[in-house]
Amino acid sequence: MALHVSPKWLAVEPTHGTQTRPRSAVRVRCTAQSSSAPATSPSYEEGELERPRWAGETPLSRIVAAIIEFKPLYSILKFGARQVFISTAQKKEIPWVEMRKQIMSSDVYKEKAAVEDPSLVYPDYYLKPFHAYDEGNLSWLAAAEAEPATMSMALRAIPEASSAEEANSVMRGNWLDAIKRHHLQFAKGCEIKDILDIGCSIGISTTFLVEKYPSAKVTGLDLSPYFLAVAQYKETRRPPRKNPIRWVHANGESTGLSSASFDLVSLAYVIHECPQRATINLVKEAFRLLRPGGMIAITDNSPKSKKLQDLSPVLFTLMKSTEPFLDEYYTLNLEETMRRVGFVNVQSLLTDPRHRTVTGTVLLS
Repeated sequence: MALHVSPKWLAVEPTHGTQTRPRSAVRVRCTAQSSSAPATSPSYEEGELERPRWAGETPLSRIVAAIIEFKPLYSILKFGARQVFISTAQKKEIPWVEMRKQIMSSDVYKEKAAVEDPSLVYPDYYLKPFHAYDEGNLSWLAAAEAEPATMSMALRAIPEASSAEEANSVMRGNWLDAIKRHHLQFAKGCEIKDILDIGCSIGISTTFLVEKYPSAKVTGLDLSPYFLAVAQYKETRRPPRKNPIRWVHANGESTGLSSASFDLVSLAYVIHECPQRATINLVKEAFRLLRPGGMIAITDNSPKSKKLQDLSPVLFTLMKSTEPFLDEYYTLNLEETMRRVGFVNVQSLLTDPRHRTVTGTVLLS
């Protein structure tokens, strides 16, 4: 779903390990001179398995599922998971409670009516509890805590970072680099002029994309009007942009947007929250929305991540208690799904110790 930590986020490019250097936002242009592949990205360690032992139809996974399905224990696990998230963040000097209060005590509520489509019918899976919220993403509490939660996620991915801002910049910088490399290699003269960020949450990934491609027109789309209200509220507190971000309240499986109207469709930390049928529909919709030569970029948990494969039983049980579709995510062959939909040049890259970025292209006509 998305991240950012201050109005002055800087994208950074990893050099060796945790060392970073500032990198200015640039617009990618596909020209004959840009066909060569950019420099090699940082490499991260993969585990020995195709997916963690606690995912899919394994004995360990079935034991964890049975524990979670026991309602009294599930309530304890959900509470425990939430406390782990908050205490971990605060230990890393992320002011979770203060950031939540700042949003909840603001006039963000006024923005909801401006972004919400009251006729939108939510898919059944979106109404399930997840992320330790009974209402899932359909609540002000979830929207108010989205930023500290994603800052905490960045520090879990890049624990050696000196701050949440640095961790977020490294994680997002590697993601943007993967997009840039794929685009330069396969776009063949196309330019990124229109970008759609599906599952944009409170607009953190959307803002990174805007800063990377300042000349592009960027749309952030999400199912939660609460998240979009926070995104718009935060955007109104920044200096005006040349191309203002457009926020759309819609289902990413069927957006209602025009076919072949985007050059880049991004899904950042979205599909691990979806059942397989929804993920397949999201990929199909992205394919419909992209112009010939356009690309999709999906970043999310990597089944091959050694860090995730080596999680302790306590941690992966807590994690699965807040993510009802995690097994479906880990057992779906995303790359093959993208190829079946019609994407070519499908590539998967571990862009930090926990996450992969999978990219693909719509064939040029």
